[in-house]
Amino acid sequence: MQDSMVIRRIDTYVYRCPVDRPVATSFGIMRDRPAVFVRIEDQKGAFGWGEIFANWPAAGAEHRANLLMKDVADLVLGVELQTPRDLFHKLESETRIRAIQCGELGPFRQVTAGLDIALWDLFSRRAGQPLGKFINPSASASLPAYASGIQVRDAEELIGSSRNAGFRAYKVKVGFDLPTDVAATRAAASALQPGERLFTDANQAWDLASAETFVTKLSGCDIGWLEEPLPVDAHESDWRRLAAMSEIPLAGGENIAGYGEFKTAIGTGALAFYQPDVAKWGGVTGCYDVAGQAIAAGQTYCPHFLGGGVGLEASAHLLAAVGGAGLLEIDVNPNPLRDRLSDSGQSLRAGCWHVGDAPGLGIEELPGDLAAFETLTISRSL
Repeated sequence: MQDSMVIRRIDTYVYRCPVDRPVATSFGIMRDRPAVFVRIEDQKGAFGWGEIFANWPAAGAEHRANLLMKDVADLVLGVELQTPRDLFHKLESETRIRAIQCGELGPFRQVTAGLDIALWDLFSRRAGQPLGKFINPSASASLPAYASGIQVRDAEELIGSSRNAGFRAYKVKVGFDLPTDVAATRAAASALQPGERLFTDANQAWDLASAETFVTKLSGCDIGWLEEPLPVDAHESDWRRLAAMSEIPLAGGENIAGYGEFKTAIGTGALAFYQPDVAKWGGVTGCYDVAGQAIAAGQTYCPHFLGGGVGLEASAHLLAAVGGAGLLEIDVNPNPLRDRLSDSGQSLRAGCWHVGDAPGLGIEELPGDLAAFETLTISRSL
């Protein structure tokens, strides 16, 4: 049993990295790659790293950093914690009314998630164990992975380069133009090599009729899942109807938040794959619990992630600890904020991500050459 700890310092770093090719989704375009990294330190100098979701809106990264330091830090600094789960439940309770008051449930949840990741990193680092092994001594060392962030119109090019990088599974973004999506998806599926897999992601683009059209026109095409074909708040009956008529299994979860919401979603049985995002809601604490519930219900946990290197490492260690048949999502669009902290070129072999064995997440400090992309740094201490 470790001693309790008190958080005495919080540092938050905001980065924005320009990109040559914007990342397109059905609901918007990312014209740069942002990241918000948070470092916490206890009374004995032990530290941990976390990451706060910041992809959307375009101005979100700086906002999350200020929200943490001006509205949440006072609930964290000086607080004694016995286990790495304690802070998540404390902040879920103590920020609830603040979040409702300003209509910002998402940002408060994202800040809480980033702090939770950092606390788990700190505790596992103090224990001298990789995060996955700290959670579960039987955690996997190798995880099947898939290449993500591929706009369907670029599938031929990006699947080819991803294959050369060692991937054997790929996810294309659809939801732009239905006839084009169908034709391009069929072309991508027909070009796969033996043993490869293809997944699709509509990013909540369609109503029920459009989603039914997509799955009907792809009948007979071997697609591993269709992710977020409907808005997350679509009526439960629409999700059930689509799941019942679709040959393609449905996936989702990155935009579900809260134990109750996940319990309801899992209970419907509409989704075959659950994809909570460790930096968006739940951190390690909530996502680990939800993953276990999904697996117990006969569904598959596949963590969603499309950000910087801290969150990617947290997702990998979490999936390793949970086990099951899930795949690790790895964005293949250029992003130094990911690659300089979590080098997929070293970790990916034969389509599998190999989890590091350094304590915690294996991240000691932010590389100095990222300073050119830094837009904001804020520190608070006792």
